[in-house]
Amino acid sequence: MTLRLLALPGDGIGPEITEATCAVVRAALNGVQIDVAQIGFAALEAAGTTIPEKVIAKARAADGVILGPVSHNAYPPVADGGLNPSGVLRKQLALFANIRPARSHPAVPTPTGHAVDMVVVRENLEGFYADRNMESGPAEFMPVPGVALSMRRITEANSRAIAEAGYALARRRGSRRVAVIHKANVLRLSDGLFLDTVRDVARNYPEIETDELLIDAAAALFVRDPTRFDVVIATNMYGDILSDLASELAGGLGLAASLNHGADHAVAQAQHGSAPDLAGQGVANPGSLIGSAAMLLDHLGQPDAAALIQNALFAALCAPATRTPDLGGAASTAAMTDAILTHIEQAKP
Repeated sequence: MTLRLLALPGDGIGPEITEATCAVVRAALNGVQIDVAQIGFAALEAAGTTIPEKVIAKARAADGVILGPVSHNAYPPVADGGLNPSGVLRKQLALFANIRPARSHPAVPTPTGHAVDMVVVRENLEGFYADRNMESGPAEFMPVPGVALSMRRITEANSRAIAEAGYALARRRGSRRVAVIHKANVLRLSDGLFLDTVRDVARNYPEIETDELLIDAAAALFVRDPTRFDVVIATNMYGDILSDLASELAGGLGLAASLNHGADHAVAQAQHGSAPDLAGQGVANPGSLIGSAAMLLDHLGQPDAAALIQNALFAALCAPATRTPDLGGAASTAAMTDAILTHIEQAKP
């Protein structure tokens, strides 16, 4: 069956790395169809909103989405069309899981010298983020000047869903270790509900060892000894912070892949932002979004194409001549992409 993907280039370096990613996907998977639609500032200028309803409909109809980074902090207010496309898609497509692997490469230096190979499984639809935990209106408000309040939503249903995703991933990886991150000693109701729910799910995976860690202790252990971690399950904000830390420990956000998925939809998305200061210079690292696209193809039942991409990306990182400047190399975006494409063609049967 031919896969139909939707590419949304976004802002800043988004169009450059999305173009590179689409070229790599086409090379790895014969016959794939990739439609392109505009979001971000381009859509705001053309349609008055950063993510038009017709784009959301296209995303819902596609087999998967390749989402470029967006400059949502620079958008106008929501009332003026400045929606965060990433947050909108997560809610509209019910993408409850954000899967963020961090794997170091022998040729890319790491800050601590430790090898890293872990996956942060982050709950994606609730928590403290004000744009995704209320049916109507934001979860932050200011009742009187000088006083700001923020509400956090944790539900048993979403906690169970992310726990199931994490333990199932650990089983597929052949892992025997899951770390559950919480602060239930202080946030007794909300983190307590999350932790109790994860414990209940863990009973169905007796072969997997579960380590329960406070968020502050986990952050320290990430730096001290990241090799002790394999699959990490966390609520939204904790997972967001820890996954960025893990990616930096593995060599940088430029290689930090990410997949958002729910029961029916999946979106590949780089962990990093739109880097507007690099836009148009041709030096942006496309590795994060390319790796994310490989995760998307694997999720959609195309493991051979996913492996082609992952292996080609790994091979391209071996030499400074085919690594972008953020990875200590001298390659342009196009040169790194061409190297990946060459490795794919050489590896094809």
